[in-house]
Order: sequence, then C-alpha cells, then structure tokens
Amino acid sequence: MLLTLIQKEILHHILNVRFVALLLMCLLLIPLTLSINYRNYRHNLVDYQEAVKLANIEETTINPKMPLEPELEVSKLFLKPTPLSVFANGLGEALPSYLGMTRNGITQGPPALVSEPLSYLLGHLDFLFIVGTVFSLLALLFTFDAVAGEREAGTLRITLSNALPRDLFLWSKLIGGYLVFIVPFLVSFLFGLLLLVSQGFPLGEPDIFPRVLCLTLGSLLYIAVFFAIGTVISTFLDNSKTALIVAFTLWVFAVLIAPRVGFLTAKLIAPTPTSQSVYLEKTASRENFNAELEAKKAEIHKELWAARQQDFTSPDDTEALTVSMEIGKEVDKRVKPLEAEYRQKIAEHAAEIDRDYQRKKTRQEEVGETLSRITPTSSLIYLTTSLTQTGKRKRRNYLQTGERYYDALYTDLFSKIVDHVSIRTMSTQDVVQITQPPPLETTILKETFRQSIVDVLLLGFFAVVLTTIAFLKFFRSDI
Repeated sequence: MLLTLIQKEILHHILNVRFVALLLMCLLLIPLTLSINYRNYRHNLVDYQEAVKLANIEETTINPKMPLEPELEVSKLFLKPTPLSVFANGLGEALPSYLGMTRNGITQGPPALVSEPLSYLLGHLDFLFIVGTVFSLLALLFTFDAVAGEREAGTLRITLSNALPRDLFLWSKLIGGYLVFIVPFLVSFLFGLLLLVSQGFPLGEPDIFPRVLCLTLGSLLYIAVFFAIGTVISTFLDNSKTALIVAFTLWVFAVLIAPRVGFLTAKLIAPTPTSQSVYLEKTASRENFNAELEAKKAEIHKELWAARQQDFTSPDDTEALTVSMEIGKEVDKRVKPLEAEYRQKIAEHAAEIDRDYQRKKTRQEEVGETLSRITPTSSLIYLTTSLTQTGKRKRRNYLQTGERYYDALYTDLFSKIVDHVSIRTMSTQDVVQITQPPPLETTILKETFRQSIVDVLLLGFFAVVLTTIAFLKFFRSDI
C-alpha cells in the first residue's frame, strides 16, 4: 500500500508546474555554475603561478649586517587555490593573497575580492549557494501544502476514511515528494560533474572524489531537513495560502537572517581589534624599544668620548678620526648585549600582542559559530566549506604555516640583523640565504569529518526531530 501511495504522490508532483520549474532550475543552474567556477579556478591558478614565479626571481639572499627596513617584505607565502573551490568558494576570496614576512611581523596582501569589488558586492554564485538558498526554498514550495492543501480541498477526510493509516499517508507524502525532488537534482549534478571532467577537473583523485561524494550526501540531508520543515508547517495549518506565507517567512529567517545575526551578536559579546591595529601596535612597540636603545647608546658614546678627550689635545683630523673609530667599535661592543636584550623584549612583547589578539578573535568566532548553528543553513555552510577546503580550517592552516615560516626566517635571518653598528662591513661570508616558503598543509578527509561531525549530527537532528513533530501533530489532528 505504501508503494502505491508513493507512486501516486510521484505522479502528482510530476504533473505539477513546480516540477517543471525544479527541472529547469537544476539543468540550468548546477552545470552552468560548476563550469563557470572551474574557469575562474583555472584563472586564479595561473595568477598564483605567475606570482610565485615573480617572487622567485627577486632577491634570494641578504646580508644581515646591512641596514634592513622593518617594513620590507623579504619573502612571501602565497595562497594556492584549491580545485574544490568550484563547489564552494568559502573564504577563498576573503583571505589575503599572500603573507609578507617583515621584521615587524607578518603583513597581509590584498584579498582576491579587491580586484572585483562590484561582483563581491552582488554576491557569489556557487554550488553551496544553490543548495543552501535556492533548493531550500524549492523544498518548502514542494511541501507547504502536502497536508494543508488536501485538508483545505476536503480530500484528506475522504482518503483517511478508507481505513488508511495516517503514518503511511504522511510517509508517502514525504518519500514521494523527496524522490521527485532529488532525482532532477542528482541528474543535473552528475551532468555538471561530467562537464567538469571534460574541462580537466581532477575528479578521480583520491582526495577529491570522496569529498564530492560526501558533499552530495550532505546536500541531500540538508534538503531533507527543509522537507521536514515544510511538512511541519503543512500539518499545523489548515489553509495552504497561510502555510505558504509562513513557509516563506521561516525560510527568510533560517537562510538569510539567522546565520548572519549570530556573528553580529558575537561582535557585541566578544569584541576584538583589527589585524591592522595589532600590526601598528607591534610597530610602535619596536620603535619605542629602539628609541630606548638609541638613548642608551648615546649615553655610552658620550661617556667614552668624554673619557678619551683628555688623550689628545691637537685638533688633528686624522687623530680625531682614529679616536672616533675606536670609540665607535667600543660602543658597538658595549651595545651588543643590550641589543640582544632589547631584541628579546621586542619578540616577547610582539608575541604577547599576537596571543592576546588570537585569543580574542578565537573566542569571538566560537561565539558566532555557536549562535549561528540554530539554523541548518549554517551547518551546511560549515560542512561544505570543510569538505571543499575553503573554510576556517583552510584559513587556520594558511595562517599557521605563515607563522611557522616567520619563525624560521626569524631564526635564520631577522635575529642576525644588527641595527646599531657604527661601522658596517660587507663580506660574502655574511650573506644569508632566504628560506623558501613551505607548502601549505592539507587536512585529510578523516580529520575533516571529525571536525564536521557536529554539523552532520545537527542536520540529522533537525531532520529527525522535525519529522517526528510532523507525525505527532498529524496523529493528533482532528480531520
């Protein structure tokens, strides 16, 4: 009996104009969007390769005994685009294009969205947006009148008067509508993947195909959540027009408002300074310490010069120059331990500023994530960007790699730079080879799933709880 009811429901949806709209949406949006985003990925990859090539032909050695400006970027760590960004752009365009290594710390290059600010203003169209926004709305349009429409037309009473169990009736509505919905979705997604493969997308790679498969399963689970939401609305209301208004209002809140309100609230609960202000604070700290060191150097120089003035009385320029050079060497000798002490103070103070900034920023993000997860759309976004390696884990790996690279440069180069030297010498033995940037770490699929288990469980929780509520309400309804 259940199969018969499911077949009837499938036929009902196929003959409806909503199915035609769904089919057109799937066939037009998914393959076209994947194809365009893959072309953008290849363009970004070429830009990345050219930037790395240009950086490699610049200076690769430096003499730490020569003056070096604190703001000079001696090397850069570039962000390599990932092929899976064709499904979800995530933070790809918001992250800095490179991390510059300076004596004052790490500077950030302009993000990719700087080159196309107007398109960023209009929003980015990718697979994540299609599933999270478009198909969630279509899922509600498929289910808002599943029960309310039949109750309003009077057919629900007739159907249930034939000794038909209510659970079978509701299951047929859910399963039949869901099958009609996901078949065009899966077919168009498969067509889009074939189109990507024909353009050179590495779908068969071991780390890409399982992620695409998990992405598909996560999308199907998300669609099931909105089918359950639509069914709940339909069981609680008797009028289909009212159900449509409520469904659309709930969609606006769940998809457009709630994910953003969470982070807006987090900024009020846990405010954090900007990265530029942190950089300026570290620069000011370095300048203050250098000013103190210069003052002590001046005192030492004055003290030594006063002590040596009694050694010569004639105004001979040669003798004065000799004494001046001797005093300069003595000053450098006495300043050297002070310089090491102040360098350590500068490093410790900069590290303290960074730790405080990262602690505040991490707390703000944790609060924002927690508040935004009241809606399934946020869980889908976090899950998808983790699978496509364009989310917060990608950003964390990028920034941590930059920090490790900076530590290596500090050990090999920055710690050997001498600022307070009266007489500088140039020797090939003093030249230091600049350490090349390390490759970015990638998160394996098992680790990605472990990090995203909360979002998977939340989507499953929403689907099960909402479906249970729909059944309980339908069982208690007075037909």
